[in-house]
Amino acid sequence: MTDIDAEPTVLVRTEGALGRLTLNRPRAINALDHDMIQQLGAALDAWRDDTDIDIVLIDGAGDRGMCAGGDVRALYDQIVSGRPEQTAEFFRAEYALNLMISEFPKPVVAIADGITMGGGIGLAGHAAIRIVTERSRLAMPETRIGFTPDVGGTYLLGRAPGRIGEYLGLTGGTMSAADAVYAGFADHYVPSQHLDELREALGKRADPTSPSELVLLFDETPEASVLATERAWIDEVFSAETVGEIAERLSARAEASASATADTLSELSPTGLAVTLDAVREAREGTLRDALIGEYRRVMWFATQHPDLPEGIRAQLVDKDRSPKWQPATIADLTADAGSAARAFTPDVPLFD
Repeated sequence: MTDIDAEPTVLVRTEGALGRLTLNRPRAINALDHDMIQQLGAALDAWRDDTDIDIVLIDGAGDRGMCAGGDVRALYDQIVSGRPEQTAEFFRAEYALNLMISEFPKPVVAIADGITMGGGIGLAGHAAIRIVTERSRLAMPETRIGFTPDVGGTYLLGRAPGRIGEYLGLTGGTMSAADAVYAGFADHYVPSQHLDELREALGKRADPTSPSELVLLFDETPEASVLATERAWIDEVFSAETVGEIAERLSARAEASASATADTLSELSPTGLAVTLDAVREAREGTLRDALIGEYRRVMWFATQHPDLPEGIRAQLVDKDRSPKWQPATIADLTADAGSAARAFTPDVPLFD
């Protein structure tokens, strides 16, 4: 074992009344594995009733990103070797952690600096105080591997302005800091040069100063959101009832960005797009817990019932030929309610006991 291998993957420490959790796999942009999820959950459990801890801070080591997502290659290995029970165990632990962060009785501050995608959104997106920087790049890119947004991402997407949620969910599009604030994935923009000062202020705060008041001392106004400027055509297109109708509306638009979006959708898993559209709209109503239950049904359906997820991971991360063979191959081949099977699926093990 090398010294690098021996490094703890989650740094857990306290600074005054601040409990700090730092994801510590910077070479992998702090990608989450099952053990890291368990470490994070155990720390939060320990701090829940600890009267010495008033605030929790979650961030990532290095300057590339807070968290690039979950360990998708491990998911592929589980699927192709027929170990669905391990897949269920991972998602159950991850979603329980997402809900724990959302419901934690003490303020949780998350710094989504740099790349924060997929599983990283599950950590940062449900915190009480969510911070982005000029380096932030947020996304739910699951459709790019023939999958569907999870970790409570559909809950956030369902509450984005207009049809921004459908747009981001289907395309896997990347948000800047300004976009993330506009779409409801973040609350405050703090330039990265001030993050150390912010961390110090949170650790040394003097009562009764709240963490929100401290963050506001460093909060600035980001540049204009591109999503906000393009919302008119996005709302018109992504309000269509089906993925096929969305594709038709895109083809009728004159905007260059609409044409680029059409090209993007044509490359992605048609089934993944249909399931995602259904999931985002279902999650628009109900609680985060409801959304997680709906996501769990769908991810376990993909993991056990449909070939597009392992095929998408194979094409992107295993063989890296970037030429997935989707089933069905095109949006035009989708059935009338292509999301129904995933919506109705019942996993062998329920998400919450």
